[in-house]
Amino acid sequence: MQEIAQIVNAYEIAIQQGKKTALATVVHVSGSSYRRPGARMLVTEDGIMTGAISGGCLEGDALRKAALAISQEKNKLVIYDTTDEGDAKLGIQLGCNGIVSILFEPILMNSEYNPIYVLKEAIATREASLIITIFSKDQQKQFGTFNQTILPLFVRELISTEILQVMNNRKSLHKDLQLEGNQHHCFIELSEPTISLVIVGAGNDAIPLAKMAAVIGWNITMVDGRLTHANTQRFPAVNQIKVGKPLEVIDQLMLDGRTAFVLMTHNYNYDLNMLELLQGKDYGYIGLLGPASKRDRMFVELEQKGIIFSEQEKNKIFGPTGLNLGAETAEEIALSICSEIMSVFNQTSAIQLREKLDPIHIS
Repeated sequence: MQEIAQIVNAYEIAIQQGKKTALATVVHVSGSSYRRPGARMLVTEDGIMTGAISGGCLEGDALRKAALAISQEKNKLVIYDTTDEGDAKLGIQLGCNGIVSILFEPILMNSEYNPIYVLKEAIATREASLIITIFSKDQQKQFGTFNQTILPLFVRELISTEILQVMNNRKSLHKDLQLEGNQHHCFIELSEPTISLVIVGAGNDAIPLAKMAAVIGWNITMVDGRLTHANTQRFPAVNQIKVGKPLEVIDQLMLDGRTAFVLMTHNYNYDLNMLELLQGKDYGYIGLLGPASKRDRMFVELEQKGIIFSEQEKNKIFGPTGLNLGAETAEEIALSICSEIMSVFNQTSAIQLREKLDPIHIS
C-alpha cells in the first residue's frame, strides 16, 4: 500500500508539472522474480521513476518501454525472459530464472479508465478492494487496469466466481478469458489496507519500533498516558498520538482486522486495562511485551473479572511478542516484532527461505 500511495502522489505532482506518465505493472510471473504480480512503477516522460518492478535490473529497459507507451498512447505488454543468464539482449544478466510479464499503460488524464484513479480508490478506505488487470500475451490489444466500478459488465459476469473466490480466500489469482474472440488473461488482485499499528507505550524501546514501522509504510498510532513521553518530538514518524488512560482513548482508535496492537508501556495495569478493553473488539494482532507468565497472569486476572477471551481471540494474542531472532537490543526487538506482525497478516510461516520448497512468490 505504501508503494501505491507513493505512485499516486508522484502522479499528482507530475500532473501539476504538466508531465505525461505511464504505469508499469507486473501482471504475471513464471518461475522466480524479485517482485511478484501487482508490483508497480510510475514513469514520467522525463524518466523519473516511482515504485519498482524488479530489483533494479528491468528498470532501465522499462524506462524505454514506458516512453514508447507514452508517445504511442497505447497499452503495451512486454515479456522479459530472465531464465537464460547468458542472454545479453537486455544488456544485463538477470539471474532471476523467471519470465516476467509487464503491462505498460500510458496515463490519459481525462480517460474514465485512468488506472491511477483505480489505485486512488484502492487506498481511499480501510476496506479490501480488487484491482483487475486484463492483458494478452498474443494480441495487440491490452485492456488494462480496472476496479469493479469501471470493469465492463460482460467481463464482470465472466469472472464473478473468481471475484468471490478472491474476496473469500483473501488471495489474488489469475484467470484465462476469451474476450472479443481472443485469448486474454485476467489478474484479480486483492488490495488489502495497510497495516495499522497501535503502539501502546511511549518508552525509549518504542522509538525504534515506530521508526521501523514507518519505513515499512504502516499507519502508526502512539498511545500513552504521559504527555512527556508521547509527543512528536520523540515520535516524529507516527501518524497520530493519543494521550490518556485506556478507557479515554479506546473509542478514538479505528479498529479493524488489519490493526495490530503492541502493549509495551512497562506498566502492568495500563497494559492490562488496554487488553481488557480490546476483548470483543476487531483486531488482527495483539503483542504483549514480556514473558509468557505475564500473559497468563493477565488472562487469569481478566477471567476473575468475567472478561474471557475466546480461543479465536487468544490465537491473535502473542505474548511474548516477536519472532525468535535472538533479539537483545531495542532495535533488534523492534525487528522481531515487525517480522511477526508481517508473518501473521500475510498468513505465512516464519522460516528461513532456503527451507521453503515452494517458490518465494506464488503467482
